[in-house]
Amino acid sequence: MADFNLVVLYVEDAQASSAFYQTLLECPVAQSSPKFVVLPLGNGAMLGLWQRDAVVPPSASEAGCNEICSSEISWAVANADAVRATYETWTTRGVRIAQPPTAMPFGDTFVALDPDGHRLRVLATAA
Repeated sequence: MADFNLVVLYVEDAQASSAFYQTLLECPVAQSSPKFVVLPLGNGAMLGLWQRDAVVPPSASEAGCNEICSSEISWAVANADAVRATYETWTTRGVRIAQPPTAMPFGDTFVALDPDGHRLRVLATAA
């Protein structure tokens, strides 16, 4: 079986989304072209940002997902304090928040939104 290594988000503006994620994740661009950018996520995984009007074959949904997406990307952190610290850092950077830090049955979490409305969850799983 092949190793997982890439999540691709379809975005309105690959360069604007790249700037957002570089600031959010404090990471450099690994690969870039005008309409496709790749950033490292850690552990060999990468995040691809593909400008929607350049996707081949075209996506079935041409519209952005705005505030309502059917999927999300999650980052694991050590504990509830790390969830709150990440929340504070991201809000200081102007990231839109869909759910503030909340204790859920599966752990402590919050959900942010990227410029295209993709959901970004930070989670410390329950012990």
